[in-house]
Amino acid sequence: MASVLQIGSALIYSNALVKTIRLRPKSFTCTVVAKPVPAGDESSAVPRRSANYPPSLWDHHHLLSVENIYAKGKSVRERDLLKEMVRKMLVDEKATYLDKLELIDDLQKLGVSYHFEREIDNVLTDSYQKNRRIIRTYEMEKDLHTIALEFRLLRQHGFNVSEDVFDVFMKKCGKFESGDDINGLISLYEASYLSTKSDTKLQKFIRPFATQKLRDFVETHSTKEFGSCDVQEIVVQALDMPYYWRMRRLATRWYIHVYGKRHNNNVVLVEFAKLDFNILQAVHQEELKYVSSWWRETGLGNQLHFARDRIVENYFWTIGQIQEPQFGNVRRTMTKVNALLTIVDDIYDIYGTLEELQLFTVAIENWDVNRLDELPEYMRLCFLVVYNEVNSIGCDILRNKHINVIPFLKKSWADVCRAYLVEAKWYKRGHKPDLDEYMQNAWISISAPTIFVHFYCVFSDQLSIQVLETLSQHQQNVVRCSASVFRLANDLVTSPDELARGDVFKSIQCYMNETGASEKKARSHVRQMINDMWDEMNYEKMAHSTTSLLPQNFVETVMNLARMSQCMYQYGDGHGSPEKAKIVDRVMSLLFNPVPLD
Repeated sequence: MASVLQIGSALIYSNALVKTIRLRPKSFTCTVVAKPVPAGDESSAVPRRSANYPPSLWDHHHLLSVENIYAKGKSVRERDLLKEMVRKMLVDEKATYLDKLELIDDLQKLGVSYHFEREIDNVLTDSYQKNRRIIRTYEMEKDLHTIALEFRLLRQHGFNVSEDVFDVFMKKCGKFESGDDINGLISLYEASYLSTKSDTKLQKFIRPFATQKLRDFVETHSTKEFGSCDVQEIVVQALDMPYYWRMRRLATRWYIHVYGKRHNNNVVLVEFAKLDFNILQAVHQEELKYVSSWWRETGLGNQLHFARDRIVENYFWTIGQIQEPQFGNVRRTMTKVNALLTIVDDIYDIYGTLEELQLFTVAIENWDVNRLDELPEYMRLCFLVVYNEVNSIGCDILRNKHINVIPFLKKSWADVCRAYLVEAKWYKRGHKPDLDEYMQNAWISISAPTIFVHFYCVFSDQLSIQVLETLSQHQQNVVRCSASVFRLANDLVTSPDELARGDVFKSIQCYMNETGASEKKARSHVRQMINDMWDEMNYEKMAHSTTSLLPQNFVETVMNLARMSQCMYQYGDGHGSPEKAKIVDRVMSLLFNPVPLD
């Protein structure tokens, strides 16, 4: 009998032969089964749709040739010296309370707070324990910036802080002019996005008020009035998308630039953030080389010509979910999962006939290589790679964490394929679902639940069968909300192209068909749905920070997928046509262009 340490070894791909892995649940051992892939059994007479996806913009050999001077030990030693200097700032007893709050905020926005998690937690825990009163002291009430900043930081870290801290401000806001306290106004605006579904003041009053005042400020003030720190640039960026909704790594790149222009910036902090960004970029580059090589070996990008060849973009998604250097294995594994989901999605959405899709769904549900002969050639290759990789992930987890997660991984693939099949049937039969019916299926077909099952298994040190069961049964509301944001952000930009090539109604069209609303009103409704999903996620994070089965760091990665989806679809279909949606520039800024050092 093979030992657990032998599980998952020797998984090899070739054009003629694909070696696949089969788990024996009772003994937790695997056997390697050789299976030939017959060629040329697809009928050329079968009509096939095409999305006309452009080819990959990234050359594999060029990716492998990328070198980074910041991968060397000298840069790391310099960074670590600066890190200790920053640590002393955090624990400096002479620093004022506001100084520490602003330092924590800067560390988070500069992308280096992961170095100081314990120190930051100590500061915020102490703050929360000392200031749990609903009505603050007169001195604190005067300082809108401090109140809003503290509120935002505490809620970001899961503390239950009441929106009532803004009551005094609300009583005198009628006399507030947009130029009176621009820093306080920006802080108020950003804090309003930490609202929950029970925060009526933040939703109904504070956010609309702060938004309008910031718009007035942009229209009536010039950059020159505020010197080199360019307050207007900060305001414009906030109005474009609030910080809380932004992809963290992209926000970091921008904030390093803005913070460096401040007249009162901390030089040590600036140099530390720049070096850390570049060092982490070197780590990400090596991971990208690995997944690009893996993707090339599968042959899927070359042989399935109808599908999106997007290995760089699929890796980019993982940085949006988790960016810290110690999680390289998570990013590599999840890039594979993302790439395979992209291919399978395109099989269902574009290329497969309904009969083929039904056969593929049955094969996935049964997780059975003996059904290969029932599938057309292109599906055999896809099925074998999915089967191989998912079993390999499960075997690695079994070896390292001693839990057999393959049943949960298999079910997540069966669930997403069934959801894909539902949409394929809707399209083939001309069914027009209402919005509720659409969303019940669409938050699963967007693939987020499948992603989170895999992510939890790879990411969490201590796996819980109870958590896996709730994820597998779609019982976690924060997952549903994040998946819904993902789906709705996607629909806002992709539905016109998808409808033009022939596809099932998306959320916008479902709402229009159901209510008779105009497209403009339907889009406004979908954007409000995204707002509502964020309020629910915030509620889940804050109200259940101590009672939820889900680890808080995993909950944050769940919310990060919502952030990443809004990044990818902010200006167009960044996954399907990245060159048209500013994604190429964003990828370059995070993966290839280092931050210049002064």
